Amino acid sequence: MPKRSKKHTEALNKVDRTVQYEPMNALELTVSSSYAKFDETVDIAVKLGVDPRHADQMVRGTVVLPNGLGKDVKILVFAKGEKEKEALDAGADFIADDETIEKIKNGWFGFDKAIATPDMMGAVGKLGRVLGPRGLMPNAKTGTVTFELEKAINELKAGKIDFRVEKAGIVHVPVGKVSFGAQKLAENFKAFIDKLVSLKPASSKGTYLKTITVSSTMGPGIKVDPLLVK
Repeated sequence: MPKRSKKHTEALNKVDRTVQYEPMNALELTVSSSYAKFDETVDIAVKLGVDPRHADQMVRGTVVLPNGLGKDVKILVFAKGEKEKEALDAGADFIADDETIEKIKNGWFGFDKAIATPDMMGAVGKLGRVLGPRGLMPNAKTGTVTFELEKAINELKAGKIDFRVEKAGIVHVPVGKVSFGAQKLAENFKAFIDKLVSLKPASSKGTYLKTITVSSTMGPGIKVDPLLVK
């Protein structure tokens, strides 16, 4: 087992691992226990009372975080003609022309999100094997297959995230940077949890929000009391 640094040990000592904290206290602890020289990302992991093996218990959705993610989201758009111009005018970073598509096939992924107009999905489908595993495949359910390019680009630039429950029943998302401070992180946290609760499947019985953990990139996991989430 690798030796822990002094700073990591100090961060661990700030957190009582036996306690489930109120959300704001947990986020304040997350910020205060951050010690890296870079601006760490703050993540939430939620264990849900669902069985994703059943289609009617698959939880999937999108939410625009009120304070964004604290990063410049690079967007690639598959479009042609007037829609190509619309995408560029709306702030798209890349247009997937033939040269760019070849670069992607050869391993280039200099973008964070991809959007496609419906008429371009034939070309996008050919890249499914490389885009899919990286979560970059445009999808109508998350609003990234659309003719409304300006709206889609603006939402992603503003901090729209998409999420889905994993096989183990866990949803894992980023909610901002340590530099946001606890208040802005709490606003993003609430927006995500509210959306998650609204997506509770009718077939899910018992406790829905089983466990909630927040952490920064290098910091310790801090438990949040699901009963105190409002």
